[in-house]
Amino acid sequence: MAVIIDLIFQLLQMALVIAVAPLLTGLVRATKARLMRRRGPLLIQPYRDLVRLARKEAVVADSASWLFRFVPYLVFGATWVAAALVPTFATGLLFSWSADLIAIVALLGAARFLLALAGLDIGTSFGGIGSSREALFGALAEPAMIVIVFTLALVAGSTQLSTVAAYMVSSNVGLRVSLGMALVALIIVAIAENGRIPVDNPATHLELTMVHEAMILEYSGRHLAVIELAAMLKLVLYVSLIICVFVPWGLAIADASVADRLLGALLYLIKLAVAGVALGVFETSIAKMRVFRVPDFVGAALMLGFLGALLLFVSRTLK
Repeated sequence: MAVIIDLIFQLLQMALVIAVAPLLTGLVRATKARLMRRRGPLLIQPYRDLVRLARKEAVVADSASWLFRFVPYLVFGATWVAAALVPTFATGLLFSWSADLIAIVALLGAARFLLALAGLDIGTSFGGIGSSREALFGALAEPAMIVIVFTLALVAGSTQLSTVAAYMVSSNVGLRVSLGMALVALIIVAIAENGRIPVDNPATHLELTMVHEAMILEYSGRHLAVIELAAMLKLVLYVSLIICVFVPWGLAIADASVADRLLGALLYLIKLAVAGVALGVFETSIAKMRVFRVPDFVGAALMLGFLGALLLFVSRTLK
């Protein structure tokens, strides 16, 4: 019976992340619109956009190969699996043994690689520009993410997310400068990986500043709907990762009761809403930076993560 309950909650977590992904995007857009004194779209507008795109026919260029057609589904699958592995409201679920930070980084790297290949496959100048920029930013974001993982592994003694979350919610953590550096570095990586302001502006299609939008400019119909949903899932993934590791309060620990898990799900939705409003406020209060300044911005995450890991390693060595 316990296995069945764990399976139900595991499936609930997989359905929850894909259900709230468009809602989080809609909340960010609505927050930005309100701060700009505009009426703005409804919270459910991303759902409508996805349905509208899914009903349209996918137009594919003659020069596109089979890779161009399959990449949207591969990217969506890798992103969904990575997002479903992050403990959102409970740890110790049926598939929690596979919720490893290194595995999540590998899945995200594979999705980025496939999307860059799709941008190059079509042979347009915009696709090439977007893919080259994505490769440049990824070359800085992935090492920063690995260093952050190394810092968390030194603190919690594991890269398994359930173990990390259980340790972070305990009283053994305390205030650590290295964890503060890792949090700031993870936020910078999350902004860069999701193409948010100040790295990129997903609401514009300026050829001189596009990164993510340039790679998917040739997609349409159901292919574009799948890619857009994958991008929304990626935002939920990073927000969930920050919540799981650095704001784990209310997270149901392994072998918790059904009521505790449902309460954890409610608290997770509240945290997600707060993060969405905070992201909207941040993007409204800051301007987009030049493309050539982005490596400095992402490089700061790499240095913060490295300094945090070094500080933690040195402090443990001196004991």
